[in-house]
Amino acid sequence: MAIPALLAGVVEPVISLTDLVIVGRIPFDKTEIIAAVGIAASLISAITWILAQTSSAISSIVSRYLGSKRLHELDSLVVQTFIFSLMMSSVVVIATRYFSVEIFKLYNANGKILNYAVDYFRIRIWGFPFSLITFTLYGVFRGLQNTIWSMYIGLIGGFLHIFLDILLVFGIPGIIPAMNIEGAAYASLITQVLMCMVAIYFFIKKTPFKLNPGKSINPELYNLMSLSINLFLRAAALNFSFYLANRYATGYGKEQIAAHAIIANIFLLIAFVIDGYGNAGNAISGKLLGSKDFKKLWLLGIDLSKIVLVVALVIMVFCGAGYFYIGKIFTSDVHVLKFFYQTFWILILMLPINALAFSFDAIYKGLGEAIFLRNLLIGSTFLAFIPSLWLFDHLNMELYGIWAAFTIFMLYRCIGSIWKFKAKYQ
Repeated sequence: MAIPALLAGVVEPVISLTDLVIVGRIPFDKTEIIAAVGIAASLISAITWILAQTSSAISSIVSRYLGSKRLHELDSLVVQTFIFSLMMSSVVVIATRYFSVEIFKLYNANGKILNYAVDYFRIRIWGFPFSLITFTLYGVFRGLQNTIWSMYIGLIGGFLHIFLDILLVFGIPGIIPAMNIEGAAYASLITQVLMCMVAIYFFIKKTPFKLNPGKSINPELYNLMSLSINLFLRAAALNFSFYLANRYATGYGKEQIAAHAIIANIFLLIAFVIDGYGNAGNAISGKLLGSKDFKKLWLLGIDLSKIVLVVALVIMVFCGAGYFYIGKIFTSDVHVLKFFYQTFWILILMLPINALAFSFDAIYKGLGEAIFLRNLLIGSTFLAFIPSLWLFDHLNMELYGIWAAFTIFMLYRCIGSIWKFKAKYQ
């Protein structure tokens, strides 16, 4: 289950990373464009993380009902969840697009960086409702213990996006005009729409559910909304940390925000890679809870921890071996690369901590432990990250300080998750 979930999950960060790689080849304003796309992409990822928590909520519910052999009771829930997601995403799109200039000014963006970020964001944000529906369907598939369908959708989307990115950014002389940064945004938008259409096809053809909202509200919708709201608050706290990091990095100069944007998007890619195993744990833990098999639940936590640690170590070796090549994939600007190489090692060293935190996050989502996850993230943000960021900024550590603060943030999450799991399920 994990490998297909991994391939499906990495598409969203790959879209952002591909945009960064491609726009970094535009022959003008390279540093400003990379910084702008990095900021805008991280904001879209933040919004996606916050609202895509519905995916984890519905996965938890579907897997529990699968474990207790009561799937027929959820016939109307899935379509009602679509409606719920579509309403939320429409409000977010309208609000963020209308206030995009003011939002990016909060990131300390100005001049060309502000203009490019707004141009990119105002196009790509239209794809958000389609992404949210796709992630919701991923949650349904995962709850049914199937991640193959999501993998197919993700691979189709990933390859399509790379092709469209190159085509629309640089164009074809005499046939398609070069659209530069707007071309990258349109490539992402088209990819998200087509991925959503394929996901709906799999839902109609492959699942036992029907596109029928029913005549009354499904009783589980209230539980789903409760889970989602707590997970929204959790994700909001998480992304407040990313917002502060971007704001501080922008204040340190355009080269530092460009370097930070590259590292942050690599962080997100690695998070989604590790989260592929977490998503498998998410589906299995929900099923084990439904069948009340707590012994296997404990063993799942142990086995998953071992696997993700090995995955983290493999990624560390890969990043270490390619340390002075990875940055050059994104930019040739020597000033940006200097800050990237000075800081990237911190992300590499924190990967085992991240791996454990992400895997237990997913298990708790499958168990419906949304309140614990909410409190853990609020604590890690306001008790660990923000005080550390303020202190390191006061010590003039700049990018070092941002990523050192992220390390403390992830350590808080990791220790809290393991302590809770051991106390409750050992």
